[in-house]
Amino acid sequence: MDDSSYKVAVIGGGSWATAIVKMLCETQEKVGWYIRSEQTVEYILQDHHNPNYLSSVEFDTDKLHISNDINEIIEGAETIIFAIPSAFITKEIRGLKASMHGKTLFSAIKGLVPDKNIVMGQYLSKRFKIAPSRIGAITGPCHAEEVAMERLSYLTVACQSLPLAEKMSSYLSGPYIKCKLSKDVIGVEYAAVIKNVYAIAAGIAHGLNYGDNFQAVLMSNSIREMDTFLSAVYPMEGRNIMDSAYLGDLLVTGYSYFSRNRMFGTMIGKGYSVKSAQIEMEMIAEGYYGTKCIKEINKHHHVNMPILDAVYNILYERISPMIEIKLLTDSFR
Repeated sequence: MDDSSYKVAVIGGGSWATAIVKMLCETQEKVGWYIRSEQTVEYILQDHHNPNYLSSVEFDTDKLHISNDINEIIEGAETIIFAIPSAFITKEIRGLKASMHGKTLFSAIKGLVPDKNIVMGQYLSKRFKIAPSRIGAITGPCHAEEVAMERLSYLTVACQSLPLAEKMSSYLSGPYIKCKLSKDVIGVEYAAVIKNVYAIAAGIAHGLNYGDNFQAVLMSNSIREMDTFLSAVYPMEGRNIMDSAYLGDLLVTGYSYFSRNRMFGTMIGKGYSVKSAQIEMEMIAEGYYGTKCIKEINKHHHVNMPILDAVYNILYERISPMIEIKLLTDSFR
């Protein structure tokens, strides 16, 4: 096979991008993979694993067309999966000159575009002038670390076009990966952003030594708050907030020790400053950026969101976590 011939390519070199490439390598003869660092590209080609993320995953490099040239990787693919932190998306694609004509784009980014406050699907559609029907989203409930360990995991593949959703599902599905399809592209994207905010809240409560009983009440109030927000910002007939794309993703992000947003929140609850927590984690907690974006969006919708407001006040207004969470406990039911 020609080295440049592949159906799908992944943009990003982090843990989630690495996990997606692992899934794709089990169903595809060749996978395109863009990683910004030339040093990381060379390391993977020589040592067969990502030195920075999910280093236990070993790749058959004969199956990879890997490069630090984003135009080269995008040019050769029919379908592109974006899996880079939302804070870096505009910078990462600034130098992109490859034509997107006729391509299908999927976002696996669990964040909003900073300053624009729109979900990735909307941004990609406008940025590349691609019809919304050719834009999709890949969400959880799924942690990259469990994919690396090949533990049974579920993905939500959302797209207005059912055939395109089914095609992406076939690329990702395997013995330990099951996919559910959805047409609620924007809804699942918003849910993927806001559940990170609630996971930070769960982490803050954990850092303050609140127990499992309180966490259960926090999660039940979080799903109600998410439902009210989604109904206001993007109403859709037939949406079931109890589906795994919404409730399931919220629960795994709020409870799991693999959740970087929960970890970030725990550090804040224990007294770390935002900056010191970010430095120590060495990974992006998307919920930090998502909190500010959702807060801005909600200025136009005026949804009552006490959990979002509490996290925002702690992270951006530097109000004591102990005070904010105590106020939150009095508002719960």
